Amino acid sequence: QVQLVESGGGLVQAGGSLRLSCAASGRIFSINSMGWYRQAPGKQRELVAVIASGATTNYADSVKGRFTISRDNAKNTVYLQMNSLKPEDTAVYYCNSDLIRTTTYGKIREYDLWGQGTQVTVSS
Repeated sequence: QVQLVESGGGLVQAGGSLRLSCAASGRIFSINSMGWYRQAPGKQRELVAVIASGATTNYADSVKGRFTISRDNAKNTVYLQMNSLKPEDTAVYYCNSDLIRTTTYGKIREYDLWGQGTQVTVSS
């Protein structure tokens, strides 16, 4: 079984910073991409940032210049450095991954694996 475990959420004042981490564990063969999504109360889940295996990144317009996504391939971990946080960044942040895991019978691709989420609250 493979799972994603997030950490690093919390309460911060506007203008502050937080760093989220997401570690993938289990029988992992390779990771194609890892990313962060967020969901605010009453709103749909939205993409925040994603990083592919070749380190190509993509950001939501609302976080460009403030958030930075990075990954440590040796640790199967993705990070989200969030600076200049705004109250509108308040949401539950979810880690997502497209990866290949190994089983007794071979390899299986998990296209859409999710973590449990971590709360980020930015006070004004």
